[in-house]
Amino acid sequence: MANLYRNLILLILLLSCSVAASSAQIANDPLVTGNYNNMPFQSFVQELETKVPYTFYFDPASVDTVLINLQAEAKPLSQVLTQALQGTGLHFAIYGEQKQVFITKKRPILTSLPAGFYKGNSTNPSPDQFTAEPFITREEPQKKAASEIKLYEIGTQGSSKTGKANLAGTLRDARTGEAIIGAYIYIDSPTVGTASDQYGYYSLTLPTGRHELKIRGVGLKNSRRQIILNGDGKLDIEVKEDVRSLKEVLVEAEKDRNVSGLQMGMERLDIRTIKQVPTAFGETDILRVVLTLPGVKSVGEGSTGMNVRGGSTDQNLILLNDATIYNPSHLFGFFSAFNPDVLKSVELYKSAIPARYGGRLSSVLEVSTREGNKKQFAGSGGIGLLTSRLTLEGPIVKDKTSFLIGGRTTYSDWVLKQLPNDSFKNSEASFYDVNAHISHEVNEKNSLYFTGYLSKDRFKLAADTLYRFKNQNASLKWKHVFHNKLYGVLTGTHSHYSYDISNEGNAVNAATLAFGIDQTGIQADFNYFPNSKHTVDFGASSILYNVSPGSLTPHSSESLITEDKLQQERAVESAVFISDRIDLSPRLSVSAGLRYSVFNALGARDVFTYLPGVPKTESTIMDTVSFGAGKTIATYHGPEFRLSARYGLGDNSSVKISYNRLRQYVHMLSNTASMSPTDTWKLSDSNIKPQVGDQVALGYYRNFRANTIEFSGEIYYKWMQDFLDYRSGASIIMNHHIETDVANAEGKAYGVELMLKKATGKLNGWVSYTYSRTLVRVNDPTTSEIINRGEYYPGNFDKPHDFTLISNYRFSQRFSTSLNFTYNTGRPITLPLAKYYDGGTQRILYSDRNQYRIPDYYRVDFAMNIEGNHKIKKLAHSSWTLAVYNLTGRKNPYSIYFKSEHGRIRGYKMSIFGQPIPTVTYNFKF
Repeated sequence: MANLYRNLILLILLLSCSVAASSAQIANDPLVTGNYNNMPFQSFVQELETKVPYTFYFDPASVDTVLINLQAEAKPLSQVLTQALQGTGLHFAIYGEQKQVFITKKRPILTSLPAGFYKGNSTNPSPDQFTAEPFITREEPQKKAASEIKLYEIGTQGSSKTGKANLAGTLRDARTGEAIIGAYIYIDSPTVGTASDQYGYYSLTLPTGRHELKIRGVGLKNSRRQIILNGDGKLDIEVKEDVRSLKEVLVEAEKDRNVSGLQMGMERLDIRTIKQVPTAFGETDILRVVLTLPGVKSVGEGSTGMNVRGGSTDQNLILLNDATIYNPSHLFGFFSAFNPDVLKSVELYKSAIPARYGGRLSSVLEVSTREGNKKQFAGSGGIGLLTSRLTLEGPIVKDKTSFLIGGRTTYSDWVLKQLPNDSFKNSEASFYDVNAHISHEVNEKNSLYFTGYLSKDRFKLAADTLYRFKNQNASLKWKHVFHNKLYGVLTGTHSHYSYDISNEGNAVNAATLAFGIDQTGIQADFNYFPNSKHTVDFGASSILYNVSPGSLTPHSSESLITEDKLQQERAVESAVFISDRIDLSPRLSVSAGLRYSVFNALGARDVFTYLPGVPKTESTIMDTVSFGAGKTIATYHGPEFRLSARYGLGDNSSVKISYNRLRQYVHMLSNTASMSPTDTWKLSDSNIKPQVGDQVALGYYRNFRANTIEFSGEIYYKWMQDFLDYRSGASIIMNHHIETDVANAEGKAYGVELMLKKATGKLNGWVSYTYSRTLVRVNDPTTSEIINRGEYYPGNFDKPHDFTLISNYRFSQRFSTSLNFTYNTGRPITLPLAKYYDGGTQRILYSDRNQYRIPDYYRVDFAMNIEGNHKIKKLAHSSWTLAVYNLTGRKNPYSIYFKSEHGRIRGYKMSIFGQPIPTVTYNFKF
């Protein structure tokens, strides 16, 4: 009987403890009220996080098809989740101590550890020791999964006297160790965030205390860090790449950058997007993709020269890791100078150009290369019908020093051999380029970056004329972090471009024409972050130019060509700049910048002076003035203003306005409307003034469908002065007084740019439409010829209507397609209208300059990408790209030319690609 009483008492005690535990659990289980009808799971969770003090963790790909249908009226959170996940195959676990909820597949996570888990330690584990093994995939180390749960303590307690502290660090790829550009790091309450810069660096000023730091980035897995911020400190973060591109997921990284960002007229493309767009000959070409953006045009097919918002091709500053590229193409524009396998991102600034950039009127195209894998050795490459490429990368010192080297070459001679014209069968065409990059982290405050680039081209046309040209570029950067709120980068660069053209067909006129330009520069940039709403950039730069304008050298004594050489040109361009961005309120942000540039043309050189007030011709040369080495020939200087503002109209829309003035001291001299490897560059001097341009722009931006669809509309007006145009019959090559054949022109450009972009999901891409006009006027009294009676006429690249569709569709993880369409108005031309006789000599009467147009242009391209299996452990991952450029075979005209035949003038149309061009490329990565 005693045993019976003892058992009853024990049973009652156990039931009491169970009821008490259940009551405690119910007491800590928050209540939820809401009506959720056909709501996506991610939206459901986002709403729950606003109602209960819990943070939810889950894999977005595992819930992207889950829809929630339930009603709750003061129900415990556990009951709501049980009802919501019923029949989905998902499980939940609530970890009350850390206010966290975990959603998993297959089995629920354990929120307590079994006895004896920590050997030799009988104490309860702290929250910092908590681990969640069911979340860990095979390719992700346990410590990386635990990093989202671990509580990081930043700074020393009591060190902050203002209640705020600064958190800074570097964002890196967990697989490669490379810095991540443009990812968004933020907290929700209060809403404070920033984007990582080109070095992956971020700086945030936050209230002290407990925060959940969120990291979002396009192509990155969403990540979080739990922090307690006591004072200023550093937190370097590694995040993983998101390879799940099939599902329609919400990309929260900078999800409203289109609306909330202050920058306007800027387009950012990552290398993934660039590789999806099919191009001629199957080679990924960043410049071809940039030409699909609104406001960016070229004069015709097969040309890589860009005309941005009414500017000529020389008005674009093209940078490779801050080193200037003067000729961004291979083989007369058929291939880009940039190897896609070494690139990280491309940014194009069309308006509101940052104050750190100068020297060009229209745009800045900043091309950034990858740093190289700091974790393990890797490689990638491709084999195509015309080109092949190989890139190798890896750590020199793991997690500190990495290298990357990539090369490309072509074997396109076999294509020329297939041409029906016998003369072209003897032609040759080849190029190669090499990229090298070394990144070294000296310590947590100092980093070094070196980039080198070399390219050479060789093109022999019809066994007669040999073209050779090359690019050489190098940059060395030293980044130093002074403290969390201030860091600086000291950059030294060198750029070289040269060409020579040899004619060897006839010994009588065998000679070589050569040109070269060298540019050596140094720049110091500083970034200061007083707080999260205030950013200051400042610095200084100086560039030394050395130009060899041209030399003509006979090959032998048999040649009748006379040796000739133009005078060397030298100049120094220096500038200081400062810009300040302030968020005055959540809706209003402003940015103001000032750049002051000074240009000095230097000797040794002889300069012609002309009679004042009359056209510059050989007959009006008054004197020749000699300047010694280092003596100043001419000085130009002036301020360059940068102003912009943004006003938010709500959570999903905003308006922006900007104004900038720029100065350009170098000019390109060209016989063609498009960029050519035989173009030369001329420095400003006492007879050639620098170009000056002003632009004002107004834009409206709106996002739809939870920021997955972006719309932007911008209007702009631009006016330019003192850029160069040419008189009729101008001689560009080996001209000792080029100022007599060029004219200082003025121009205006205006237009509207519309773009609708979808960046996520199975179907993605963009559609853009641009209406723009570019008008030129030459009304300079010192010019020997007044063109078009001094009235405005269309510029060579004035093409009012431009429509582009870029569409990509992924059927599965291994198969995707791209279909692109391009249309634009034909460019202007000048036509012969009639023949007449003057003094017994037959002459041609031409129309006004650029009065007529060639036929309109349109083209359709199609590509398929077939990937191999996605097994983790493979020697190499591969894919095949099958593409057809100009799918419809349209004979788009590049130019119109005329020939006199049997006493009549006949017009002919020349097309670059008059038929479909199929290509196949094998890509591999290991």
